[in-house]
Amino acid sequence: MTLEVEPPDPPELSYVDPNEYEDATVVGEPDDIDYRREELQAFLEEGAWEEAFDAWREDADLEPRAFEIATDLGLFSQFDFFWDDFADRVGYHAPGIPEDWQEKEYHPKLDSWGTVSSINAELTEFGQLVCELLKDEYIDWEAEYEPPEDLPDF
Repeated sequence: MTLEVEPPDPPELSYVDPNEYEDATVVGEPDDIDYRREELQAFLEEGAWEEAFDAWREDADLEPRAFEIATDLGLFSQFDFFWDDFADRVGYHAPGIPEDWQEKEYHPKLDSWGTVSSINAELTEFGQLVCELLKDEYIDWEAEYEPPEDLPDF
């Protein structure tokens, strides 16, 4: 099922220590790590965001109403992407609708856990797709992390 919607604008990446997210861990001291957000921002604006969005919406299991809720809430603008040198990958934090959405009357059209789960799952899948596209098609740098020589063989 193709989701017939226009891609939202890419997020504005700013400094956030990824270790502050519950779903991301980056090894090293935050002040010593280059997350390369400026370069990633440029790649997103040069077409990576739209290219990933086009690929994602081809298979997205999201109803147009759920997409409208996600865009109304500005969830796409809350993505964060960063370079994880230790893992030689692009890391990300996908936004989502919190568990207390009912108590906070989060959005007037949000009426079921199924919709919340669908939005959160699809945002996670989209974030992963963006990361893979960035790494495969845009990034031409090598990880600088050198593991210690005294690591045991497993």
